[in-house]
Amino acid sequence: MHLEGSCHCRAVTFALEAPHPVPFARCYCEICRKTAGAGGFAINIGGVADSLQVSGEENITRYRAVLRDDTGAVTGESPMARSFCKRCGSQLWGWDPRWPDLIHPHASAIDTPLPTPPEHVHLMLGSKAPWAEPAVAPKDKSFEGYPDESLAAWHERLGLEG
Repeated sequence: MHLEGSCHCRAVTFALEAPHPVPFARCYCEICRKTAGAGGFAINIGGVADSLQVSGEENITRYRAVLRDDTGAVTGESPMARSFCKRCGSQLWGWDPRWPDLIHPHASAIDTPLPTPPEHVHLMLGSKAPWAEPAVAPKDKSFEGYPDESLAAWHERLGLEG
């Protein structure tokens, strides 16, 4: 599916191809919650990194999250680069060198109408904020950590390829 997106102030616009465009995975980890999750979670979708076309690249800044252990001590830096508009602060996408063919735009930055997911996956619930109340529907799956199914496998299982 061809997707187009932008930041809030429109200083950055982008387009990409997304074979996995259904916004189903709600991540409650501290990094996603604090950088892009006003509801206590963030929703990323899957796109093809080589297809990304950006206008306004000069308005983008990148952040690599600080990683911490259970005591709060800093243990390193996340390999994922999270791209934001440096003018309005909108989170746009994440890219990780461990999966160089993929790019993960935030569903909230996409302007193209996205398909409605038939179910959701709630992940990283073990690190959710105490005030976050996941709305888990009967078909949804929940995980304290990472799910047992990939983005691609979820789309394939439900016949939702873009």
